[in-house]
Amino acid sequence: MSDGVEKLEPVAPLASTESSGSGEPITAEVHELLERRAARLREPRREAEEEKVLWAAEFPVGDERYAIPLDSLRAAVPLRMVTPVPLSPPHLIGILRFQGQILSALSLSALLGGRGWREDPAVLLVVDPGVGRLVALDCEQIPKPIALPLALVQEARARSKGASLELSLPGIPLLHLLELPRLIGVRAKGGAE
Repeated sequence: MSDGVEKLEPVAPLASTESSGSGEPITAEVHELLERRAARLREPRREAEEEKVLWAAEFPVGDERYAIPLDSLRAAVPLRMVTPVPLSPPHLIGILRFQGQILSALSLSALLGGRGWREDPAVLLVVDPGVGRLVALDCEQIPKPIALPLALVQEARARSKGASLELSLPGIPLLHLLELPRLIGVRAKGGAE
């Protein structure tokens, strides 16, 4: 034994006359079957690649479903915490204080090109879009977690250069995964579109 790992010696194959524990001898066929099963169990799982997922926070925007990567979501706070900013651009709802920082509260509907809400937004999603500071996006309701197949997400990213990736999942309506750096990047840095 070295480095805390015990090395096991290979076991000699069973002879057809040895007992299986129940008193019956193990035949060559049974031994071969057991060897094949053991070899199959030693192989790395092929489904492991297919099982990789991207966790996202899913929510409605009007009649459509959107999601953001869960690792970019920092909090969900009440919309009433926002202080309006007079003469601000249409996509800026106002500002709010979050954990000692002043954040811009942005209208997700306006950022998406004016899609309407089914109900008035009641929640702000505090997100890290990867542009150096947190921002808040208004939302109709608190998002629900959803697992998206990583291969499907990577496929959609390769096809699209926009801020919204369209994902078709079996048995689920069309889902738009938002690429926050593309959606917020220019406005969060203070630039114009």
